[in-house]
Amino acid sequence: MTRHSNSYRTATSRCDSSDDGTVRFFSLMKIVSPCWKASAGNKADDGFSLSRSDGLLWYKDVGKHVAGEFSMAVVQANNQLEDGSQIESGPLSSSDAGDAINGTFVGIYDGHGGPETARFITENLFGNLKKVVSEQKGISIDAIRKAFSNTEEGFLSLVRKKWKRTPQLASVGSCCLIGVICAGMLYVANLGDSRSVLGRLDGTKKGIVPVQMTTDHNASNEAVRNELWSLHPHDSDIVVLKHNVWRVKGLIQISRSIGDAYLKDSQFNQEPLLAKFRLPQPFYKSILSADPSIVTHKLSHGDQFIIFASDGLWEHLSNQEAVDIVHFHPRAGIARRLLKQALKVAAKKREMRYSDLKKIGRGIRRHFHDDISVIVIFFDHLLISRNNLHCPVISLKGGLFPSQK
Repeated sequence: MTRHSNSYRTATSRCDSSDDGTVRFFSLMKIVSPCWKASAGNKADDGFSLSRSDGLLWYKDVGKHVAGEFSMAVVQANNQLEDGSQIESGPLSSSDAGDAINGTFVGIYDGHGGPETARFITENLFGNLKKVVSEQKGISIDAIRKAFSNTEEGFLSLVRKKWKRTPQLASVGSCCLIGVICAGMLYVANLGDSRSVLGRLDGTKKGIVPVQMTTDHNASNEAVRNELWSLHPHDSDIVVLKHNVWRVKGLIQISRSIGDAYLKDSQFNQEPLLAKFRLPQPFYKSILSADPSIVTHKLSHGDQFIIFASDGLWEHLSNQEAVDIVHFHPRAGIARRLLKQALKVAAKKREMRYSDLKKIGRGIRRHFHDDISVIVIFFDHLLISRNNLHCPVISLKGGLFPSQK
């Protein structure tokens, strides 16, 4: 496994876990209707099996991709789902020539401040990557980095265009985690604190070992704070401990993202942006970065699967717990099983039952857990060795609830 930028290993959640207002939340729970109904299952045929939604849960239990199978699930907590997620399998370039590059692309986009950035990434990042791969005639670290850069520039251009009519767009951003599987290689790139964990057989070939493939760009990590201090040596407030949580400029926990224009370009550090987002002093250097950490790894027979998930999952499950769940249970529905276990832990932390948590509606639900998106990719090494030229073509975006289609 090769890392291609500075790495930070400590895991942490971006979201506050403060219990302030817990009594109020439980009071609200009492008035939540006991007749809260799950919406009717929605079916969207992707060519292999059906994806469904059940209330605040969206899932696709099993499907096929170029190099094996996958499982996918999303649970909503916010009033609007702020996560984006997708899997694309088949051609990874825009070329229609016979030498098209095939593979699988996975994306998890954990938005904050609103859904706009995550949705923009979902609609543009993969297309940007395909264009660059076509130009460069192959997948590479540089191609991935350029696709991230083009996506960032595209969103910042949108913010500038809508500045006068929709200034709050400057305060919206998203973490961005992707994986690409192509020709026996795994590429993982991330901004923020979503996480990817590889499940690898241990020496006995019975147990499973977690290998964290990403770094958490979160100010709670000492290494991240040290990086920020080194990049901004004359800014004593570049990271601030606020309510026992380290935050960049006292505002945000992550140090890398797509969007968050108000911390990247000082032209947005003024009215009509809301005062709570404006810094008291102008800045002349981007505070947050959109440069991803990128890891490359040649897949081996011991590599069984890889989990991609937003930080809401890792807030409640350790890396080892997650890979054990995947390894010791059937593949079909495994992403949904991971979500269910995380929600059980979240409920237990509040001394409540999982069945009661499920009755809480969106918005109020955010006081108990975050939006969570999970994609589990299984590796079929026979397909990988064949380079599977006649591969399944799939394009699936997660979390398309009825109100958001």
